[in-house]
Amino acid sequence: MRNGVKGVVIGGVCAAMLGGAGYGAYNILSALNDDGTTSGVAATVKSGPPGGDEVKDTAAKFFAAWEKGDAATAASYTNYPGAAQQLLTAYGDDAHITGVRITPGTATGTSVPFSVEATVSYGGTSEPLAYRSRLSVVRGETTHRPLVDWKPSVVHPRLRTGDTLVTDASAAAPIQALDRDGAVLTKEKYPSLGPVLDELRKRYGDKAGGRAGVELAVRHTGTDGSGGAADTPLLTLTKGRTGKLRTTLSAGAQAAAETAVAKYPDASVVAVRPSTGEILAVANNRTDGFDAALLGERPPGSTMKIISAATLIDNGLTSANGKAPCPPSAVWQSQTFHNLTGLEANENATLSESFARSCNTAFVKFADVVKVDSLTDEAEERFGLGRNNWQIGVPSFDGRVPATGGPDTAAALIGQGQVQMSPLNMASVTATAMTGTFRQPVLVPLTLDDREPARARGLSPGTVAQLRAMMNRTATSGTAAPTMSGLSGSIGAKTGSAESDGQARSDSWFTGYRNDVAAAAMVQDGGHGIDAAGPIVASVLRNAG
Repeated sequence: MRNGVKGVVIGGVCAAMLGGAGYGAYNILSALNDDGTTSGVAATVKSGPPGGDEVKDTAAKFFAAWEKGDAATAASYTNYPGAAQQLLTAYGDDAHITGVRITPGTATGTSVPFSVEATVSYGGTSEPLAYRSRLSVVRGETTHRPLVDWKPSVVHPRLRTGDTLVTDASAAAPIQALDRDGAVLTKEKYPSLGPVLDELRKRYGDKAGGRAGVELAVRHTGTDGSGGAADTPLLTLTKGRTGKLRTTLSAGAQAAAETAVAKYPDASVVAVRPSTGEILAVANNRTDGFDAALLGERPPGSTMKIISAATLIDNGLTSANGKAPCPPSAVWQSQTFHNLTGLEANENATLSESFARSCNTAFVKFADVVKVDSLTDEAEERFGLGRNNWQIGVPSFDGRVPATGGPDTAAALIGQGQVQMSPLNMASVTATAMTGTFRQPVLVPLTLDDREPARARGLSPGTVAQLRAMMNRTATSGTAAPTMSGLSGSIGAKTGSAESDGQARSDSWFTGYRNDVAAAAMVQDGGHGIDAAGPIVASVLRNAG
């Protein structure tokens, strides 16, 4: 039977009441001896979520063992004792945390908040440590015991899968990051910049004139796919010398971006200056701490039509005022594509109209004449994407537009299939479409470490004029108009929504420009472009200056 549960034979009938018995219910099971044999004596085992007394008792035992530094015993009260013991051992041995005192709060159901007070000691120096965290108690799947539901965040709220705690000489000298005008950028004031500031410290701490100190830090091993990100400092025991590092960020734009993404879960936005490629703002609102703004890899939906339209124009297949009919559906290699609900078909539409109304079928129809590698070549050679050679100053994803052929040829034209982008990529695409010149985005000056920027041909003046006209039409009378209304100056935009496997709703995408600022946003499960990503971009463009 499932989970190794053996039913009791009663009067020749095997009876086992498993699962679905309700909260606090019992299963009738054979009692097991220590050697795993069955005693034949009926025993009762609880099922369903743990009750209040079980939650309180399990948490108390776990806390008591943790306080004593008994990692093995504390781990035995969890549902993943191996992983728990490893991290709890590192808590004392590698992080040098002692004198632990844990104060539980009032439980809510199976969830228990608690506070930790301890001391971190290293090299003759000690500092107090205090923080809050939370755990949940669950029913063991095979033991049926109440157990702490193990997550690294139980030990410290900044820990994620694959992380550990260490106290040692810091891996990099501390820095004071400054914006383009000299304003200080801190994690406390700009929470989204946490991962960025950690990476800047890792790469440029010594170049900025700093000297390493001793710290308690989260060490990211990369087993969760992070690739071994920079350490996250938690507590300073011995101060080093802080170096100053000027960035291209704008404190004003960053503040606007932080405020904008805070309104939508799983939202990310990037703003750049098209005339220079300088990154003005990077913001995320995610519970997992992932920097999706710079590292995200998601289908960009109809925002990809900026590159697709450029491909059609540069290959002489049509023009902004040329034909691009918008039928109700289009079939490519047995795959049927549709437009968004409510979009009226127009067999006489121009490319400009189909672009502004975000007609999918108009672009899909060009799959018949576009070469397999045309879109890839346009993305790489004109927009500088997909070559894995951007050197912005911190890790970034450079976009992916593979020449896969088959049904993906049509899907790629509307930003689906295997096309992958980040908000940074689409902000750069918008900047290139607006100026005609690809300027690789940068976060710190290239001269600081003699980085060689990625290069691309860019676009002809004729193509730029047509793209700007289509993006302006989209912003003033097309799908982006409700979002961009009220913005003065030279404006343009493109909406997008992208379906991803396993999602109930599409990702919301939006990219646009206003004067010398271009911005792009993505909200996972956000719906249509104007539903979530659009308001974020409009807010950033309105306040970035």
